[in-house]
Amino acid sequence: MNDTAALVIKRAKIQSNRLILVDFAEAMPETNEAIRLEPATPIESVDKKENRWIIQTAENLHIDVSYELLIGNARIPLLPGVLLDGFASAKPLGCVIENGAFVFRVFAPRASTVTLLIFDTPDSTDGEPFSMEKDGDGVWEYAINESLYGKCYGYRVNGPRGATEKFDPAIIIADPYGKAVASQNHYSHPARTLILPPDNFDWEGDSGISIPQHDLIIYEAHLRDLTMHPSSGIDEHLRGSYSGFIQDDRRGGIAWLKKLGVNALELLPVQGFGTFELPYKDESTKVFNTWNPYGRNHWGYMTNYFFAPEAFYATNGSNKPGDWNGTDGRQVREMKELVKALHKNGIAVLIDVVYNHVSQYDLNPFKYLDKHYYFRLNEAGEYLNDSGCGNDFKSERAMARRMIIDSLIYWMQEYHIDGFRFDLAHIIDWETCEHIRDELRKVNPNVILIAEPWGGGYDPGGFSNRDWAAWNDKIRNGIKGWDPEHDRGFIFGEWQGENNLQSLRNFAVGTLQQNGGPFAKAAHAVNYLESHDNHTLGDFIRIGLGEVDPHKPVENPDTHFRLTPKQLRLNKLAALSLFCAQGPVMFHEGQEYARSKVIAPTDAPDVAIGYIDHNSYEKDDETNWLNFDHAEANLELVAYYRGLIALRKAHRALRYAKPEHFHFANTSDPLFMAYLIEAEGESILVALNGNMQEVHDLDLPDGEWELYADGQAASADKPSAVLTAKLKVAPSSGCLLIKR
Repeated sequence: MNDTAALVIKRAKIQSNRLILVDFAEAMPETNEAIRLEPATPIESVDKKENRWIIQTAENLHIDVSYELLIGNARIPLLPGVLLDGFASAKPLGCVIENGAFVFRVFAPRASTVTLLIFDTPDSTDGEPFSMEKDGDGVWEYAINESLYGKCYGYRVNGPRGATEKFDPAIIIADPYGKAVASQNHYSHPARTLILPPDNFDWEGDSGISIPQHDLIIYEAHLRDLTMHPSSGIDEHLRGSYSGFIQDDRRGGIAWLKKLGVNALELLPVQGFGTFELPYKDESTKVFNTWNPYGRNHWGYMTNYFFAPEAFYATNGSNKPGDWNGTDGRQVREMKELVKALHKNGIAVLIDVVYNHVSQYDLNPFKYLDKHYYFRLNEAGEYLNDSGCGNDFKSERAMARRMIIDSLIYWMQEYHIDGFRFDLAHIIDWETCEHIRDELRKVNPNVILIAEPWGGGYDPGGFSNRDWAAWNDKIRNGIKGWDPEHDRGFIFGEWQGENNLQSLRNFAVGTLQQNGGPFAKAAHAVNYLESHDNHTLGDFIRIGLGEVDPHKPVENPDTHFRLTPKQLRLNKLAALSLFCAQGPVMFHEGQEYARSKVIAPTDAPDVAIGYIDHNSYEKDDETNWLNFDHAEANLELVAYYRGLIALRKAHRALRYAKPEHFHFANTSDPLFMAYLIEAEGESILVALNGNMQEVHDLDLPDGEWELYADGQAASADKPSAVLTAKLKVAPSSGCLLIKR
């Protein structure tokens, strides 16, 4: 046997204190090569059974040692695996006050030493060190009997050495349970945890907003995007901040939400995240960045501190390299002010949370506390990457699961958050999902739980069967399509793959399992056509109609955003299809005016400047912000969305109808669907015509029918016409009528 032996080993793992299992890809021939462990540990026996070796050691293996199995010249890392599964603790973690003392606790079961460092200021280089002590459950702790308010702290963690290890006592990490964190603008994000005095924030009686899931009309938005453009009217020094978002009587921020009439805001991540990423093509970095010419992270899907609000969004936030954010902790109070203001205006607050992975390039505390405990690893001890973001968090481990649930409950109790959307939720194990549901409902029985039901797999039905809601990509792909050039949907007069008239009908009733869909009930189907990912709906339609070439820069950026008649018709048909479907509605910022996302001029070496963008996670404000002058130019579509929102709120049948309340008309055109809803004491007729050429006639049921929405306008206030016999549905349009 030689060095190539390692190539045919499928896995080598520690199975128990004295047992090692080695699995080969195929049955191994007999070998006389020496088998040994490093560090040296006596081997009692080796039982060879075809493609498995069972190795029994004469002494216990230890979790704080990094072992390698040596077979001849081959070296195979042995992961601690199940040895770590038994470690868990119920002790309060982070910095807590107990009997007048400041008690610091951090969970790191494989660490050999942990040093607490107390700093006077976040940018201090020297901190006063205190050696912490470990209990039998892997928790390190230290108590200080003097007031530390106004100071900050971090940890140095030492542990076993080895090729698969991440311990580095030269690095100072912040506390993963820190409630407020100051960090420096650098891709490594040096950070300190603040010790803030007790918060006496006055919630003025607020306890959150309880909205039944059927009634949700969710606006997905990025905190900065609604206030950064000058057209937002927000005071310049407040733009992009928590406080700027709730500055009322402006065009942007909370005023825009009130104008639209939505009842829930879903914020892209506001838990502390890595705002800076690796500098572009800088050979001095450990990883060579060839993919992000901006070196930034705008969207926030790289969480580093799950209990702390993002400090960049505070009123003193800075995006200047080298600056520190969050040094005075004001982000805590300003985030609470934002939630309270939204609640006062009847708007529930959901936050997008990322527990499938952690921040990738910075000093993320979980990596330096114990990579092996907190992350899923392959047999070589490398991070698994089903998330596509560099690592997968090991949610099934007891203390990883506890952190997820502790932080969610903290946001509910401390910030009055009403619900959560879970990024790449399929990576979170099912048992943890069930614990999340059960524990959060003890705090708020009506908490909203929404899964992005993919990531290392796809199973919206699995979430629905566990009484979670999930994004309904079925309706997205059916109504709009998946690719504007090669896979267009209903509104373009095209059907691809599994889409047909029956699938269109199932979208209307809630994309239910009983009809071949994934959802056990309609309240679980979060219907949407656009999110932060991929093209905006407006750009999808521009490209899908062939009126914009995505492979060329936009020719006339000053007029390009204005909708053509064709584009306007398809945007209205898409919106009507969305708002008439059973299940919660979600739409993305700017969808209401068919926002076009064009990559803005910048100093960054981006060869795609001027092109339509479909993934702006790393772009600057100028690509991502909402220009309310563009909204004004497409005001007819904005008014259409406002009318549909009002209609949906006013008529319970659009939200609470069951499949037996639907009566579908027999239509010969698979691109034309008409149905009558008789529920909640009202009769509503909906007709949707995706055919781009044909006018369709529909015989109306007996009675007088008031037209509240068609291809021109939508309004809940007064009908535009009263019809009694026939309805003509124009190409690429729809109608909604209510019986008198």
